[in-house]
Amino acid sequence: MNKQSTTALLQRRGFARVLAASALLVGTAIGLAPLARAADEAPDALVKRLTTDVLQTLKSDKSIKAGDIPKIMQLVDTKIMPNTNFQRMTASAVGPKWREATPEQQKRLQDGFKLLLVRTYAGALDQVTDQEVTVKPFRGSADDKEVLVRTEVRGSGEPVQLDYRLEKTPGEVGGWKIYNLNVMGIWLVDTYRSQFTQEINAKGIDGLIAALEARNKAGANGTKS
Repeated sequence: MNKQSTTALLQRRGFARVLAASALLVGTAIGLAPLARAADEAPDALVKRLTTDVLQTLKSDKSIKAGDIPKIMQLVDTKIMPNTNFQRMTASAVGPKWREATPEQQKRLQDGFKLLLVRTYAGALDQVTDQEVTVKPFRGSADDKEVLVRTEVRGSGEPVQLDYRLEKTPGEVGGWKIYNLNVMGIWLVDTYRSQFTQEINAKGIDGLIAALEARNKAGANGTKS
């Protein structure tokens, strides 16, 4: 699928808004796991229980729904990031050039990517209303190091497919970390990899960093990036 047709598809389905709200929803849920219990739970049970518990919080938090960026950033840093392998997500989105980036460049890439996603989340949270999440039958085993948890988000509109890839992290809080998610057949990391590769091919790693920072600055100023 070329860039134009992909963009058209995402616009028709309201992908950005659904993806943002759903990603923040489950990321927040996993972040609120009681430590001892989370380590013992299967990944599908973890997603189901915590998503159900946290939906009411998201629906009732007026400042988050209004797009309060500092509060959303605090939420991401304290609840989502500890339970997401964000370095893996960023490295995968950047592609092979990630290994050539310096530690400072890698940090700036992660910071820029995180803020880009947070600003996308901020524009979507007012869409969280009557949604409920159903976890589909889990096909993993106790020995798996990486698993796929398939869910479906149901609300007033059509059901939305929302799937998560998680990795086992022995010795770490929660036992599992998210490293990619799929909305209606489109993987988040893959979508950004296409965009990032174009920028890197044209202007290198520093060009991608500059582009991310410019988009975030434009978002902070309320202009289109």
